[in-house]
Amino acid sequence: MALKSLLFASLLVAWVAAPLAEAQLGGLGNLLGLIRIQGTLFCTANGNVGMNGTATPVFPNALVQLQCGAGNVVSSSTTNSAGVFSILLDPIQFLLSSVLSNCNLVVNTPLSTCNTALTGGGILSSPLQLVGKTVAGILSLINLIPAGFSILS
Repeated sequence: MALKSLLFASLLVAWVAAPLAEAQLGGLGNLLGLIRIQGTLFCTANGNVGMNGTATPVFPNALVQLQCGAGNVVSSSTTNSAGVFSILLDPIQFLLSSVLSNCNLVVNTPLSTCNTALTGGGILSSPLQLVGKTVAGILSLINLIPAGFSILS
């Protein structure tokens, strides 16, 4: 009988504490969630896909940095041979609203690395855009993409 009472009391405490823990995490009750920033970097003057309908070459082996605040690098990724990059962030350490309003993707790799005709020495930068959420089993991903690269002077 004492064991049943102890089990009941434990379940009652867990039931009461669960909503409090979720509220303290700011709605991040799913601890297995991640913020995923991904995209494709193209070998163009602005890093975006070309508008003329022709095939646009990609920018392989470019370092893509996530910079927040006053240019603090918080994460980075290198594009693969298809120009694709992916950065994962822990939502406990990074609030989504702060990442969207206070962070940019920055590419310091010179454009001439992928195409010698692109001699501009500027740095590519892009704000972030929320595109949705993906749920795979118990894993939840908040998906962000570059909103559009531009050259910084």
